[in-house]
Amino acid sequence: MASMENPDQTKSGDEEKHVTRKLGGLKTMPFVISNETFEKVASFGLLPNMILYLTNEYHMSIATGANVLFIWSAISNFMPILGAFLSDSFLGRFLVIALGTVTSLIGMSLLWLTAVFPQARPPHCDSPMTGSCVKANSAQLAYLFGSFVLMSIGAGGIRPCSLAFGADQLYDPSNPKNKRVMQSFFNWYYASVGLAIMISITVIVYIQDKAGWVVGFGVPVGLMFISTVMFLLGSPLYIKLMPNRSLFTSFAQVTEAAWNNRDLVLPPMESGGAIWYFHKGSKLITPTEKLRFLNKACMIRSPEDIDMDGRALNPWNPCTVKQVEELKALIKVLPIWSSGIIIAVTISQQSFPVLQANSMDRHLIPGGLKVPAGSFGVFAMITLTIWVAAYDRIIVPLLSKFTKRSQGLSLKERMGFGLVISCVATAVAGLVESKRRAAAIRQGLADNPYGVVHMSAMWLVPQHCLIGLAEGLNAIGQIEFYYSQFPKSMASIGVALFTLGMAVGNLIGSLIVSILNKVTKTHGRVSWVSNSLNKGHYDYYYWLLAALSVVNVFYYLLCIWAFGSTENENKVEWDEGDGMEDELEADDHAKGKGSPIVFPH
Repeated sequence: MASMENPDQTKSGDEEKHVTRKLGGLKTMPFVISNETFEKVASFGLLPNMILYLTNEYHMSIATGANVLFIWSAISNFMPILGAFLSDSFLGRFLVIALGTVTSLIGMSLLWLTAVFPQARPPHCDSPMTGSCVKANSAQLAYLFGSFVLMSIGAGGIRPCSLAFGADQLYDPSNPKNKRVMQSFFNWYYASVGLAIMISITVIVYIQDKAGWVVGFGVPVGLMFISTVMFLLGSPLYIKLMPNRSLFTSFAQVTEAAWNNRDLVLPPMESGGAIWYFHKGSKLITPTEKLRFLNKACMIRSPEDIDMDGRALNPWNPCTVKQVEELKALIKVLPIWSSGIIIAVTISQQSFPVLQANSMDRHLIPGGLKVPAGSFGVFAMITLTIWVAAYDRIIVPLLSKFTKRSQGLSLKERMGFGLVISCVATAVAGLVESKRRAAAIRQGLADNPYGVVHMSAMWLVPQHCLIGLAEGLNAIGQIEFYYSQFPKSMASIGVALFTLGMAVGNLIGSLIVSILNKVTKTHGRVSWVSNSLNKGHYDYYYWLLAALSVVNVFYYLLCIWAFGSTENENKVEWDEGDGMEDELEADDHAKGKGSPIVFPH
């Protein structure tokens, strides 16, 4: 723990009162946000055209290339769970972000080298969609996938911690307006990320289209280098909260203690007959009623379980009330979290819209600027950014007059509206693809996978805008919801839950594509996700997603009904700013300042 003589030195866990305002604050935001912004510009600038890189340069089929990207995205979204646990349990957010930034830089550099050296790719082929080209060998694929894995590991360090690390710099419980400040921070942080993604899928994609893959991949490497330098330069200014215990161990302790104490009988909550184990200074002295079977983990079986200082002789039994409530908090949000998986599939539709746009007239006006196929996702980001800004500055003040809530819509309402809009988005995507395919067949392009349909690609804009609005409602709502349900010591895990949902969504998306490709091409039929968009039925694929999204809305309503109220009577008052319950100084043990456990006579 930090000494009293150095008030600027940070302590472990979620202790906040030890940090003077010399550290943290708004002066750190340029370094924190620039790190996330440049990382997003660099990493997301690689995604839109990657399906074209895999099909044209590595001669993969559309289904295979889409599955590779789904799995890559899944790994990138799974890794933040590991990064969150490492930061909250062992290394702290600053170190995990720093390591992740450097690893991402190495991964992007390796990907850039695949474009620089022809030996890293199979021989050039003019008609890769025909299936007659030489495929990449094992070494070439291993090198390519190795760069993807390194970038995923880097994302696992940056994405779960950056938002929470920024919140650490601004969190000030002594400020009565802190709740509003934090809400604005979440919204504007997400808007800055949206702006970064807009730049990546316009400028970076345009560079790739016009200057080729060498320059197009080299620019993200340069931006990632700037991201690394900027974040490290701000190091002397940051509040760096370090963990003081492993959450892995804590959850395991609660699970084992609850199982070992399964023979204990829980008394009625109102009777006060149970003896709960907690540390001195803790606000959590009685467990909540939900998931009551876990309460057995913090029941004291006999006075012999506790030493003279009020500490448990066996750290695995009993556990503290706070440990039990932390595990409960994680379990309780899982059903609502699972309702975000299907919308993650919808949000992750990047490969097919790029291929659709590539087969359509992409001029903004006849003879005017031609929009790169990978840049149409910018319309989703524009919608998201406009929504966030309008919601924070215009809609919230208006709604708060009617709802009597400072945040306007509740988090549940925002997430629910996002799910509904995602249903509409996928239905619209199916209608547009049906119209595009019919036009292609009518124009004699059924057997020409490279033909351009005389139909404006601007027809794709509405579905992208609806996706952006759905993400702006559901994604931000999810992140804020998780953050509100956990103590600050679990903040990174709360943020990582969103990326975990995206990861599972990516895997589900890959599974759907694989099953459709296998089932729909049986008996000599053409696959719905054929290499030729004009022969396939991508409209059926979108309508299937729309049907799954509708079912998911009803599932979400069931989940929020089961979760219950999120008002004050159902919320846990965490020990924010109180680190003594996790670790006591040696002096405190000597002075007998353990947990105030009192046994009845």
